[in-house]
Amino acid sequence: MNEPGKRRTAMALTAITNAQIFDGEKAVGVRTVVIDGGRIARVGGDAPEGSEIVDGSGATLLPGLIDAHVHSAPGSLALALRFGVTTELEMQGMNTRENRGAITDDDTQADVRSSGFAITPPGGHPSELMPEGFRPKWDLPPVMPLMPFSTTPEEAAAFVPQLLARGSDFIKFMIDDGSVEGHPGLPTLDRATVRAGVAEAKKYGALTVAHALTVEATRTAAEAGIDGVTHVFMDQPHTAEIISLIKDAGMFVIPCITLNASMMGITGSELADDPRVAARLDADWDRTLRSSYDRYPQGKLHDVYDTVRALDTAGVDVLAGTDVSMPETFFGGLAHGASLHHELQYLVTAGLTPARALRAATATTARRFRLSDRGRIAEGLRADLLLVDGDPTSNISDTLNTRAVWRRGTRMAA
Repeated sequence: MNEPGKRRTAMALTAITNAQIFDGEKAVGVRTVVIDGGRIARVGGDAPEGSEIVDGSGATLLPGLIDAHVHSAPGSLALALRFGVTTELEMQGMNTRENRGAITDDDTQADVRSSGFAITPPGGHPSELMPEGFRPKWDLPPVMPLMPFSTTPEEAAAFVPQLLARGSDFIKFMIDDGSVEGHPGLPTLDRATVRAGVAEAKKYGALTVAHALTVEATRTAAEAGIDGVTHVFMDQPHTAEIISLIKDAGMFVIPCITLNASMMGITGSELADDPRVAARLDADWDRTLRSSYDRYPQGKLHDVYDTVRALDTAGVDVLAGTDVSMPETFFGGLAHGASLHHELQYLVTAGLTPARALRAATATTARRFRLSDRGRIAEGLRADLLLVDGDPTSNISDTLNTRAVWRRGTRMAA
């Protein structure tokens, strides 16, 4: 038995044979993938003599999934890995480079990249989401993150190099007046402040993202030169003009349909009832998944579907993310790992093909977040892999049929 938090010993060579292979972009004709240590050594050909054989008959091999929008909690990275999510992108949290050394080398939990804390005004989003007196139930990290509260262009610009020096992998801006969360009039970044922060980030070659739940916030992000938005707007139907603005700006969009549904009062109870999910959740996460944010009941999910479909049709890069946070009912409707599979189902319901949805959780996210060592099944890349029974390129729900998960070539214990 391996001790928790320790790397399990991987055999020198492992050959996964007879599986359909989806390489992050498409299904390919080869049937064998060879792992050598923590890397993919070969795609195609015969299994090397003496290698450990994993028979993938009746299964599909995928790159490890990437959730492009999370907030970490105690145990959440381990939970994500149990669902084949091998990387999570933290859009506000403490897992910057200065704090995640142990995570990087721990193959019992998902890898992580982080913005650190987002640039927002004092009292701005997400402060309105926390109940009065609430305190997270976890230990503080070795190094406390920088709190980049900004109200002027000069302040926002000054925080950017500090965030990067402290280990933020990308810079996030909160553009939110609170109208969707039931707190209209919330302090928010003005256009000049966003533009100044983005311009400073560009000097350092840093990737920028923005929290934006409304059309106007999305417009502000696009006009400022933000690389991507971490939500799709939910306050009104899309127009051809806003879709063109997003496309012409070259932005990616992480719709987080799971979050929008929760904001509208739709729980994750149906997902929680799925035995493939229930078996992997404890009582706190089950209770959270069966709850919802319920802050924007007037929202229309079909408008969100229409917007996502229009973005995809226009050629905008759509990324799979959830906005999952901690096991608390006021962050309900979501659970780490499980909800990314739910998001894939939502993306297909919105009109993406299963293959395009799978790209959104693998190669497309890796490309847009400059993760050149993962997100695809190709020689030399990390052996972050997910083997599932069935064919998710035809039936997206098959992503939940987990047969095996590898993180850097180390197979997760059953």
